[in-house]
Formats: sequence, C-alpha cells, structure tokens
Amino acid sequence: MTLQDRNRNNATYDPIRFIGFDVERCIDIVNTSCTLKNMKPHQLQLRVSIEEKRFIARAAKRAGLGMSAWVLQCIMPKPQRVFAELMGQLQRADKISARYILASLHDFLVRSSPGELRLAIETWPEGIELSPYLHNYVAAMAETACVNHAMPNPLWGMEVPRLEDPVFASELQSIRLHLLLNAPLAFRRRNIFIDATLGDRV
Repeated sequence: MTLQDRNRNNATYDPIRFIGFDVERCIDIVNTSCTLKNMKPHQLQLRVSIEEKRFIARAAKRAGLGMSAWVLQCIMPKPQRVFAELMGQLQRADKISARYILASLHDFLVRSSPGELRLAIETWPEGIELSPYLHNYVAAMAETACVNHAMPNPLWGMEVPRLEDPVFASELQSIRLHLLLNAPLAFRRRNIFIDATLGDRV
C-alpha cells in the first residue's frame, strides 16, 4: 500500500488547503504527525503533482532555497516567522534574558519596512502566552512601530488588557516624574513608563 493510499484510508486524514503558490492547482498540506508512525512530531507531507513539484523545485532554486524552505516561506513569510520565534523565546525567558529578547525585537521592528511590519505583527502567534507586563510591552512596541509607519495598530493589541498598576523604569521619585511626562504614548496608555522607544537604545 502506498503512502497516498494509507492517507486516503485513514479516517483521521484532514488536509489543510493552502492556495496561492502561483500554480494552477492548490497544494494539500497534510499534518501526518498523528496518523503516521515513525515520523517526527509536526512533520508536514506535501501531496503535489509531478508538474507542481517541478515548479516548486525551479522556484526554490531561483530563490536560493531548498524546496521545504521555499514552501515554508510561501506559507509563513520570514517577518512573521521572526516575530513568532521572538515571542516564543520571550515566553520561555527569565527576567534577565527577556531584556535581550526585547532588544532584539526592537531592532527587528526598527529595520522592518511597512510591508514587513504588517506581515510580522498582523496576527498574534498561536499558542504564545506572555505575562501581562510583557504582553503590554510588546503591544506598545508594535503600536509605536505602526505610528512611525502611519499604519493601523494590530487588532490583537486591543485584546491585551492595560496593566492595573503602573510600572516604572526607575525607583527614583525624581525620575518617575520625568517618566510620567515623557514616556512614549503607547507605553503610557498601557501603564508602562520608560524613557526610550523604537529607534532609541536603553
């Protein structure tokens, strides 16, 4: 029995269809992690025709990528992958390493063009849950980047509840007064008071 026959006969076979690979027919992407044995978790099987495989091979070669990397890029563009990877790192980070990840996010947002920014932050990565502070901080960074590019804020930011208690970048009362007056607007709205924003380094 061929692999295709096994998939057809398996009752749990549930293809997810993606359209838009610049081919006449769409490509079925099948999650086989729960239906096939001896395969790594999260493995995806592409079921394509010979013509489609040749098309992918030529397109991947022109892009200087492997076939798998080219298909992944079509499904999830690089800016979206980078943002998702940073959020995954932030979810697992301790307090000290979180600062470095936020710095990397800062650099990524600053370097992004309007089109790249839209792709990166348009949707919140699935399965990522941050602390209320980090979630608000990331939302404020994304909203500041959108203001800088005259773009609408991502919708997921509206679903992040504002912090109940204010968080200051300093314990000194004199500096806190400065932060109350000068913290970036997106951060102030979320009860976070810092003295640097996108384009600046802390």
